[in-house]
Amino acid sequence: MDLLRRLRLFVRAHPYWADALLAAVLYLVTILWPTGGRPSTQWSNFDPDEVLLVAGLCVYAPLALRRRYPVLVLACTVAATVGYMFVGPVRGPILAGSGLAIYTVSSVVERRLALAIGGVAVLSVGIASMALSPEKWDEGVNGIAFAWTAMTVAVGESVRSRRAFVAAIEERALRAEHTREEEARRRVAEERLRIARELHDIVGHHIALINIQAGVASTVLDSQPDTARAALAQVREAGRAALSELGATVAVLRQTGEGEEAASPRDPAPGLAQLAQLVDSFERSGLRVECRTEGAPVPIPAAVDLTAYRVVQESLTNVRKHAGASAASVRLEYRPGVLHIEVDDDGPGPKPPAKGGASASGGTSGFGLIGMRERAASVGGTFAAGPRPDGGFRVTLDLPLGGAGRSAASPTAADASRGPGLPRMNLPNLLGPFRPVHDTAGDPSAPDGVSTADSAQVARASARGTGDV
Repeated sequence: MDLLRRLRLFVRAHPYWADALLAAVLYLVTILWPTGGRPSTQWSNFDPDEVLLVAGLCVYAPLALRRRYPVLVLACTVAATVGYMFVGPVRGPILAGSGLAIYTVSSVVERRLALAIGGVAVLSVGIASMALSPEKWDEGVNGIAFAWTAMTVAVGESVRSRRAFVAAIEERALRAEHTREEEARRRVAEERLRIARELHDIVGHHIALINIQAGVASTVLDSQPDTARAALAQVREAGRAALSELGATVAVLRQTGEGEEAASPRDPAPGLAQLAQLVDSFERSGLRVECRTEGAPVPIPAAVDLTAYRVVQESLTNVRKHAGASAASVRLEYRPGVLHIEVDDDGPGPKPPAKGGASASGGTSGFGLIGMRERAASVGGTFAAGPRPDGGFRVTLDLPLGGAGRSAASPTAADASRGPGLPRMNLPNLLGPFRPVHDTAGDPSAPDGVSTADSAQVARASARGTGDV
């Protein structure tokens, strides 16, 4: 086995030297093969052994280039073989050269062309054998010439088909692996976007309240110490809430997705049930918020509930930070199959941004509107925001009730209940290195009944068996 392995490696590394060595060996065998030393046809009186030295060179020398010029080599070997039949007997290894050339053509060219060229070569050798040595037909020698050349065509076609099959499997395996890597990258980007939205909503809301209350406290610290103490208490409460939500978010991100820890219950994601507490936090910061509900409330999917809460939270945060408004209104309307939400304010709108991109209110041109639009789209809803004709600003949100129209990437109710608004957060496996997936049985891009790993293994094994000759 070790010798065969070394021989295979040599052939792969030096194919032309290997072909030249094979041709030399066949030539030596041919000239040493006994011919009887007499002419075998009525067409010539030359000594077959002497003619064989020249004919053998013409047959085997071109074989060194059979991989580069297969059709030309075949023509030379068949012509030399037929020419030798005018002098020497059909028996002997002289047919090996033409057979090897026929095999090479059949294994590398397209099937129809291979069959056509191989058929011409088989007929040429066979007809020449019968025409030049008719007295030997009864001995079966001419039949052997026919069978040998025809067999090389069949073997070459079989090898070509096998190579095409192996190439198809390798290509499908690579395509399947590439598809899986692209899917992994897409999922990572999607999860990162969800994390960014969640962190923006959590941190942005509480930091805005802290900034406002800290400003109030610094302004009235000397003149109204009681008001300053109340503002600082609000700062402490907002900081505690932010730390709590961030801690819960980090806990979700650290889940491994396995074992008891992953299966343990988590705090539910915020929703419209916590809308009263949200409104109260804004009212304590000095923003009057009117909240009303129209229509009969119905059960809301967890993902839709979370989206509605976060959009209202971000809208009120923007009102407090940028709009310069003293009052805002939140209207929830339960329509057939749709939850309609409007958030209005009476402010003049944000001030022109200062140099460097920061607004005069201390905020920045962040991703609030972008995040709200993405949240709505993730559950199949629609989002709109813009100034009202009579002044102020309006945010409008329509969310499907019952999950109709939800995209394939939207979170499920079970996902949303895992943590504070981070659905499907089994991220340690997603954010790690992209490893090739070898267990893809049933992958539509792989052949029926063959997995990606099996395809690659079959391809490697088949290439070792057919790629050297």
